[in-house]
Amino acid sequence: MCSGRVDLTHVFRAFSKGADGVFVIGCHLGECNYITHGNYHALSTVLIAGKMMERVGLNPERLRIEFISGGEGILFAETMNDIERKVKAMGPIGEAEGIGKDTLAARLDAVTRLIPSIRLVERERLRLPLGKKREEVEAFFNSDEVNRIYDELIADKLAISEIMSLLRQQPLSTGEIAERLVLSPSAVSRHMNTSSRHGLVRYDTELKRYALA
Repeated sequence: MCSGRVDLTHVFRAFSKGADGVFVIGCHLGECNYITHGNYHALSTVLIAGKMMERVGLNPERLRIEFISGGEGILFAETMNDIERKVKAMGPIGEAEGIGKDTLAARLDAVTRLIPSIRLVERERLRLPLGKKREEVEAFFNSDEVNRIYDELIADKLAISEIMSLLRQQPLSTGEIAERLVLSPSAVSRHMNTSSRHGLVRYDTELKRYALA
């Protein structure tokens, strides 16, 4: 299967199912077997997923991509052994990051629900011309411009999606949401005001907590 077939959904589904690490292998850049250059798409997908993982508190080193040809068996074995060592050293997903099981599930659910929006942003704003070196692609995704696009178009949507996932489990106060998502109370209040205006949440005066509308 071409590495270009790898989607954000595949990555986060694996983590949601309890995978402690995800490894993507593609042909060497510039040597695509299918002349589709899908390995560039795979690299972009992994770099975007890493940003999303950081936002929800997961170690982005749990996700890795390498480019190995079918004739590089020794390199493949060495890389697999290296990945196994590093993932084992990190420990179980969520637990090692100090994230509770329910909170982790809510965060991964929030990311998954946001994937269609992320795909749109990627297609319209985060596409690089083919032929770039890996270092150039990584530099692009770590640039101030991409970070600005991420904050502007993705970060707030992700935070609201995370909040909605938590509220599907139970009503919560501003402080409880802030503590679970490691957000400031003022940021949570801002998101609650926006969500309330859109009819997504309501404030339960008896419980003194927010709930889904």
